[in-house]
Amino acid sequence: MKTLYPEITPYHTFFLETGSKHAVYVEQSGNPEGFPVIFLHGGPCSGTKPDHRRFFNPERYRIILFDQRGCGLSLPFGELEHNTTQDLIDDMERIRQLLQIEQWLVFGGSWGAALALLYGQQHQIRVSGLIIRAVFLVRQQDLDWFAKDGAGRIYPEQWQRLLESIPEQGRHNLVQGLCDVLWGQDEVATRRAAREWIAWGGQVALGNDYQAGTQSDHVTEKMVKQVRMELHYARSHYFIEENRILENCATLSNIPTIIIHGRQDLVCPVEAGMKLHQALPHADYIVLPNAGHIAQGEEMIDALVAATDRFAEK
Repeated sequence: MKTLYPEITPYHTFFLETGSKHAVYVEQSGNPEGFPVIFLHGGPCSGTKPDHRRFFNPERYRIILFDQRGCGLSLPFGELEHNTTQDLIDDMERIRQLLQIEQWLVFGGSWGAALALLYGQQHQIRVSGLIIRAVFLVRQQDLDWFAKDGAGRIYPEQWQRLLESIPEQGRHNLVQGLCDVLWGQDEVATRRAAREWIAWGGQVALGNDYQAGTQSDHVTEKMVKQVRMELHYARSHYFIEENRILENCATLSNIPTIIIHGRQDLVCPVEAGMKLHQALPHADYIVLPNAGHIAQGEEMIDALVAATDRFAEK
């Protein structure tokens, strides 16, 4: 059973200039002469964490992490202008060119998995391999599962709390209803809706491990900005056409790929992993019977570290 590599600190950090108001935080750790890998975090409202460096053997890998626009340490936090999927893909290319990397391994989970696939479809010759965890295909059915008619049947109590956080007339289109409140003038309603959206995501992602907060839990301005960013992408269908990822998978046929999906994933049900494997039959497809959505737990960590070790050995 493989475990995370020891904690490490970056040997190089900088802010990438983007030609817009965004300055994107980038860091490098591990071996400066090692096999380059870029890690793509989920969200799109999250950010990188120190443990994300630990999926990779620091003696073998040149580990590159970055916080997507408006996320983590990138500036300004929560900024939505010039913050689209194509902007993020372009940032990845800027990072690659600035660091003078010819090819790199691309590692992404959930939203990061979608971004990894989209980047690979645009820049095939720059990708030496793909590790895709918790497949998110950005189809309408994937959005509906999470925010319309799907996971709410698994956790109806938490779903009802989310619905009741917005006016009744907005509940037929939850994402738009939430947007109306989050960008509205009623600060109390804004923070309540933000709290319930965060709670909903936590419940579906963590399952039985989720610990509900209380109504008195303070909702910070940062939390509101994070929710606004997630909704900014969701209401715009993540700025891509319906079924674009699956329809363009032929462009990835020459890229070594490992797909890892938890059977218990209720954010991105395993059907998405199966569909991606059908579109990429050359890929190794690993379904973990006891794992869920997040990149934690012995089974998931073992699979992810084993995957990075395999690429390092090649």
